[in-house]
Amino acid sequence: MSTVIDNFTRHKSERSFTDQPIDDALLERIISTAWRAPTSVNSQQVSVIVSRSAENRQKIAQLAGGQPWIAKAPIFLTFVLDMYKSERAMALINEEQIAHQSVESIVSGATDVGIALASVMASARSEGLGVVPIGGIRRSPLEMVALLQLPKHTFPLAGVAMGYVDVPAHQKPRLPFETFRHNETYQTAGLEENIAQYNQQIGEHWQTTGRTDGESWSESVAGYYRHIYFPDVLDGLLKQGFGIDK
Repeated sequence: MSTVIDNFTRHKSERSFTDQPIDDALLERIISTAWRAPTSVNSQQVSVIVSRSAENRQKIAQLAGGQPWIAKAPIFLTFVLDMYKSERAMALINEEQIAHQSVESIVSGATDVGIALASVMASARSEGLGVVPIGGIRRSPLEMVALLQLPKHTFPLAGVAMGYVDVPAHQKPRLPFETFRHNETYQTAGLEENIAQYNQQIGEHWQTTGRTDGESWSESVAGYYRHIYFPDVLDGLLKQGFGIDK
């Protein structure tokens, strides 16, 4: 029997899905794990938008930079940082929300979205589904806002494509464990050597799996992080009523 730990450590980002639909009752069970996930100060500042429509999934695939697996998967879930609900709750007692003007709320909300996303991915995989998390929805955030008709003080942070797997993905190797776990204080000794070792390991992984375009990890992260990856995020947050004052 697979354990919970096995379920997490065997994760693979699947990008090849069949057309088999996901039963409504199963989808609700999976999403309920995000609904019941912990949130900071019980703020419940996460909402999930379910996209079943082939037309909408195709639009999201394009907005995310051209990711065909979003359109192929029968379900796409968008995880929303949602401070509209708390604003409405406070209005009921004649209070005004100001927390959305702070960086702290964005960090806190992003953390809660991450917890909810992880809950959904783990539960989906435990039910025999494949998943791939998608950050690309932040590439054109205001277009996602318009597509999903999101109100002020909400923001689409991440998504996940979900379905039954056609061709299973290969699990990528990771940086050595000692670069991840640190005892008492952050350890920098030997980091460059471990990265160099990993660059070689992932290069061998690409060769083994038939990828002729595979890069080293250093080259891969440089391709993203030598510039601002999604430059419209700040403008999108500001236009949605969030602030970065404190």
